[in-house]
Parts: sequence; C-alpha cells; structure tokens
Amino acid sequence: MELYELLESTLTGMGYELVEVERSARGKLLRIFIDKPSGISVEDCVAVSHHLSRLFTVENIVYDRLEISSPGLDRSLRKTSDFIRFAGELVMLKLRVTLKGQRNFIGTLRKVDDGVLKLEVNGETLDLELNNIEKVRLVPKL
Repeated sequence: MELYELLESTLTGMGYELVEVERSARGKLLRIFIDKPSGISVEDCVAVSHHLSRLFTVENIVYDRLEISSPGLDRSLRKTSDFIRFAGELVMLKLRVTLKGQRNFIGTLRKVDDGVLKLEVNGETLDLELNNIEKVRLVPKL
C-alpha cells in the first residue's frame, strides 16, 4: 500500500483528516499534517505520532524523524472537499500557467464544480481549471 493511502485510511479511522505529507529528499524526515473540525491539540499530535510509529514499524516504513502537526492558519487546500469546506474564505492561489498575464491571485473561494474552481477577485469571478492550480492556501484571519 502506498504511504499516502496507508496514512489516509489510518488517520480517517482515528477521526482525523490527512492534509499533507512531506518527505525529505533522502526520506529521513517524514512530516504529516492532520486536521479535524474542532482543531488539533498537542495531545492529538502525540496520539497520532505514537500510533504511526507503531504502524510504520509493522509496515516496514523507514524514516529517522516523524513530525505530526496541524496545518496552521495558512492551511494548504488540495482536495475538492477542501474547496467545498472552505468556500467563502479568502485564499492565495498560484497557477501553473498564467491567466490574464499573472499566476498569483488573492480572492474569495466561491465554489468548485466539474473540475473548475470559482474565485472572486476584485468583484470579478474567475473560472480556474483545477489541473492548472499549483498551490492554494488560506489567508490567515488575525
């Protein structure tokens, strides 16, 4: 089983959402970002870390350091379910291919439909193909 699939099924079973997985070039550092509707506490990170340490031993997944973290205020959005959940929020978005001469946009996430994300920028709604989106992050509310 691929690492991402293993983590997703395991964390879902524990009541968490897998947000992102980062692995260093040599695979020594494994950083996993988790979330849940009520937010992530230090105790959540400890519980997940202990569980995954045992799971990785059984599954023979090699790493030197394991970090479990919340996605933070500037959470990365990747899945269609993320775009649905955070509709109405302000996001920073980077495209792979330019649109109207630019790749970076800040706007309000309106909705996602049939592989197209609707982003409102300065009163104008842009239709952005999901496969053209490189990165999307929430703009933190302070």
